[in-house]
Amino acid sequence: MPVNKISIIGAGRLGSLTGYEIVYRELAKEVVLIDIIKNLPQGEAMDLNQMASEKGKSTYAKGSNDYKDIAESDIVVITAGFARKPGMTRLDLLKQNAPIVRDVASQVAKYAPNSIVITVTNPMDVMTYVTYKVTGFPRERVIGMGGQLDSARYREILASMFNVSRSSVKALVIGEHGENMLPLARFSYIGGLRASDILSEDKIKEAEESTRKIAAEVIALKGATVFAPISCIASLIEAIVKDTKEIIPASVYLNGEYGLTDICIGVPIVVGRKGVEKIIELNLNEEEKLRFYKGAETIKNAINEIKAIAII
Repeated sequence: MPVNKISIIGAGRLGSLTGYEIVYRELAKEVVLIDIIKNLPQGEAMDLNQMASEKGKSTYAKGSNDYKDIAESDIVVITAGFARKPGMTRLDLLKQNAPIVRDVASQVAKYAPNSIVITVTNPMDVMTYVTYKVTGFPRERVIGMGGQLDSARYREILASMFNVSRSSVKALVIGEHGENMLPLARFSYIGGLRASDILSEDKIKEAEESTRKIAAEVIALKGATVFAPISCIASLIEAIVKDTKEIIPASVYLNGEYGLTDICIGVPIVVGRKGVEKIIELNLNEEEKLRFYKGAETIKNAINEIKAIAII
């Protein structure tokens, strides 16, 4: 059964195409696109409704410039903010996007206080932290989409490396959604075999490095990553709506798990109708821990930066 309403804050390419996936998959009775640009969300909604008519889909799209229209949303997706440009790291966006996400999160808390919020805006882990702190929602209802996307990219690289079908590969990336992401060969499988057991050390490093660089390569070639992120957002929403209890790597607020507190970082979670239903703690080895904590330190430093200038 679809939920009643899903709202998307930010009707640019990422937000509008997320709306497309929601309509196409019929995940909600209504999808609302919100943007500060006059006429943009309204035009996108008209286009989506015409597509829905051609496909015989029942989801209705609405565009608005007024946050009041997100009232009673079951799920809110935050894509608002500046996009990463060629040559930029995700953290380069920190001071530009933190005030935007802070203001959006305050509106979500005001008009959709019972919603589950999915934060996509980069730097995603830090923006998820901002969303969590500003909304004051239980941590189960604030999720950052990033590790799922990194894992999809790792899966693509491993499938290509072994020349096997993508469906034969299960890949996992945790940690920071950024330069210090942690692809886990020990927890990734190719045809049921651990990637770490059948890949040489050199090949493992090659696959990890390719996973870290691949988003920047796409951005350099076409200006933005779009299709992979929107598919991951929609799949995360679908896991919530359909209560699948699927294990998905995502950024969540930790309160002692992995020895970390007061931070949002990517870890495997069980996703269901209530949002985050369980945080899974992996038994990381010493090398994996060092790399995981390096990413955590980067996120902590970024959080302290925005605290220092009173953004939160």
